[in-house]
Amino acid sequence: MTELPSNTNVVGDIARDAVEEEAENPVKDVHDQVGHIKGQEPVQGEKEERTGVSPLRGKANEDPSQRVSKKGCGVDTCSCNVQKMEILHRDLGLYPHTKAGTLAAHPNSNRARDADSCTQIFTPTCCYSERNTAVKKDTVLTMQLGLTCYKDFLGTNWSKNVKELMREGEIQFGNPESFLAQPLGVGAVLQTVDKHVVFLRRSQKVAEAPGLLDIPGGHPEPKAVCRGVSEESIQVEQLPEEAVVRELFSSVQTEIKDEVNIPLSCLSEPILMGIALNHTSAGRPSAEFYVSCSLTSKEVKKLYWEGGPEASESTDIIFLNKEEVLKLEKSALLWSELCPSAKGAVLLYHLVRPDLD
Repeated sequence: MTELPSNTNVVGDIARDAVEEEAENPVKDVHDQVGHIKGQEPVQGEKEERTGVSPLRGKANEDPSQRVSKKGCGVDTCSCNVQKMEILHRDLGLYPHTKAGTLAAHPNSNRARDADSCTQIFTPTCCYSERNTAVKKDTVLTMQLGLTCYKDFLGTNWSKNVKELMREGEIQFGNPESFLAQPLGVGAVLQTVDKHVVFLRRSQKVAEAPGLLDIPGGHPEPKAVCRGVSEESIQVEQLPEEAVVRELFSSVQTEIKDEVNIPLSCLSEPILMGIALNHTSAGRPSAEFYVSCSLTSKEVKKLYWEGGPEASESTDIIFLNKEEVLKLEKSALLWSELCPSAKGAVLLYHLVRPDLD
């Protein structure tokens, strides 16, 4: 069980034992509901170490053959999150961490990471669930994380039988996500020093949302937490809680470095705004962060076209000024070009406004 300290504001949703099944045709009509938690109280505090966990967000050429841990996993949220939800959008769900105008998670951590720690696509990825069990007094959010893989993600969340899996999960365990892989992803609303937000045009070669606009993101790397152990041998018990938390936050910086080619030294500490659920893939969760950059949009564009380790995942970079992003939901044409997880991140940015002083 991974606990985030009380001065780290975060909110989560869920997943558990993955059912091994070969992936078939992706489901297009899974979960037409989206939730926004109302009346959540803001929590502020001093900086704490950042964390990272993530799903497989459109990674090209994923290896579907890796094994998955059979241990149950889940995310336990604090009781303030068990609140009424209202429908916002058909293809995503939101779990914002604070009220609009207040900072969300603002962890403090060591930026120094080995350059190669997250450059290789990982298959045992982290997954979580929304079981509300006992939470320690000063804990804002407790995530119960496990291991899953791309094969199980395709065979469950994207299965043509996903509705049956969810129905069986509800019947057998009282949780419709019990039989879903639910890999946890990370994404970043990245803002330049001249107040522009970075969007990437996804390659037509990626598995999810090809050709749509996205924000930089990916998934946390369990192998970065458990060094010296082969991917096939990693067990949940080998993953120290504090190291997992650090990886959740640092992984989003690494994804920015690899996808946009921005040096880590130019990136701020990530602020976790909340969790977005992609209901086009059965509610797969993604932790959405806010990251500021000390470079101008012109400088970022130059670095992007020089190419980074994951340059093949996108074909173009697009900048929108801050005001345009805050009105983006009203721009139907551009809004329709965003992939679901990017929509979730933008809406969380609207709600939390982590860039306010």
